[in-house]
Amino acid sequence: MSKTLDPVTLAILNGRLEQIADEMDATLYRSAFNPIIAEARDACHGLYHAETGATLVQGTRGLPIFVGAMAFAVKAVIDKVKKDGDELAPGDTYLFNDPYAGGTHLNDFRLVRPVFRDGELYCWIASVGHWLDIGGNVPGGFNAKATESFQEGVRIPPVKLIANGVMNRDLIDILAANSRVPASNYGDLNGQLNALDLGEKRLADVLEAYGDDIVAAAFEAFSDRAEAMMREAVRALPDGVYTFEDYLDNDGITADKLTIALDLTISGDEMTLDFSRSSAPCAGPLNIAYSTAAACCYVALKHVFTAVPANAGCLRPITFNIPETTLLGVKPPKPVGGYTETILRVIGVVFGALAKADPALATAGPFGTINALSVAGYRDDGSRYVMFSFFGGGLGGNPESDGLNHANNPISMATIPPAEILEASYPVKFTQWALRPDSAGAGRHRGGVGAVYELETMTDADVFLLGERGIYPPLGVAGGGDAALNRFVWETDEGERSPELASKVADVRVRPGQKVRIESPGGGGFGDPKTREPEKVARDVRLGFVSREAARETYGVVLDDKGDVDPTETRNLREGAAA
Repeated sequence: MSKTLDPVTLAILNGRLEQIADEMDATLYRSAFNPIIAEARDACHGLYHAETGATLVQGTRGLPIFVGAMAFAVKAVIDKVKKDGDELAPGDTYLFNDPYAGGTHLNDFRLVRPVFRDGELYCWIASVGHWLDIGGNVPGGFNAKATESFQEGVRIPPVKLIANGVMNRDLIDILAANSRVPASNYGDLNGQLNALDLGEKRLADVLEAYGDDIVAAAFEAFSDRAEAMMREAVRALPDGVYTFEDYLDNDGITADKLTIALDLTISGDEMTLDFSRSSAPCAGPLNIAYSTAAACCYVALKHVFTAVPANAGCLRPITFNIPETTLLGVKPPKPVGGYTETILRVIGVVFGALAKADPALATAGPFGTINALSVAGYRDDGSRYVMFSFFGGGLGGNPESDGLNHANNPISMATIPPAEILEASYPVKFTQWALRPDSAGAGRHRGGVGAVYELETMTDADVFLLGERGIYPPLGVAGGGDAALNRFVWETDEGERSPELASKVADVRVRPGQKVRIESPGGGGFGDPKTREPEKVARDVRLGFVSREAARETYGVVLDDKGDVDPTETRNLREGAAA
């Protein structure tokens, strides 16, 4: 049927259907209570296949890791309906946050709703957003010391929140009783419900305008096109097996490193991603479930093959081997609250293996941690607050340019919450929000520089951090240097302290006026630093990205008292180093 649709009609429908998801995103961003959705855009919406849950359409602004995982989430609801023999009705809405059944971690709540046409199930529509707090030992949910999911928050399997138009108030009461900030969660829930309502209305408008069969044919055509484009992209790579490994500092419980290992096989127009050599499930919260690991691979491939449309068709040529014997395919109750750190490393090893297949795709490592920071306490009026935020760093240098300064990670379209919004929402004050000198990996194309974030609290507060790259830095490629390590510091009456396990700590207590500081990594460098144009190095020094000492020692560039390049001294220094 899809072959009968002309290209113009397909293009128009593609735009209109993507716009539905984009409008749903915007609706939630504008109505959510917590800044992680409203400002950081930690959310996603889309349309999904009636029988399989496969992704039909995603928006252009949703969080990429959610885009990859949502098909598993919708399939979990479909399986629930079949198992229970449930009768579906228009407006029915399922809610869950189970990370082992198509979720990511417990803070990410999914709402899934069937869409009917003439009494028949036509497709599913879904929303996911990061709620601020859902119980557990640590405010905000990022418990670096968790050894089972029960310590990370309340786990909700797929349950019917709305049945025949009636909200299950008992479920709302249970969710409220298990959160330190129930009003924030309730506001986010209603924002998601409003987004679903709008999406359903917009889809009905499209179906009325074009007809159910035409839109269904367009869905099929979009998936077929994505498959064809992905096969073409894979076919362009040389056949072979390409391996890459990277490491996580530790699991928050012991100091042992965790290995993320990939064997990537290209055979014609098909690709196999085999993670079976990765570390076993760990004691701490750095595990992830199969659906999350598969979603990481989707995100990585979309970054590399940017022209391929975002729907289920692009994964048809891809085979995954993600055994339960690894930390990438765990079952409950293994803790998964630190999933954000692990998925960054999974994406990174996919990039690394693909770069071996085609060096033109080589990009140095990004800063590779979200630095999940929670600050919690009581305001002067006695009300509870939980500030959660994530932070930026530098992206890796590449064959064409330097890496971005103070950027977000490849998992995300999210924006780093502004300091002004965080200060307006919580009793904290930022005393630094600046670029971090000498944090980027040196290279012909240097990495982007990381940042320094320092804040002080206005109240007694508990502080928790779950981060990475405190021991194993973002990697340089093609002769480029590694970036600086991540660093976390807090003030005590005896002076500054840092975590024993690098970038993970729980149960830090600070008094009003005492500061906590994150110094995030930059990105790795690309190419030999001694081949970087001296004028670019001088400019980096003027802008504060690189110190004079690093310019001389790492780049072999000598500057005069005015900051200009001394060509003779620079030439002598570089020639001497080469000799």
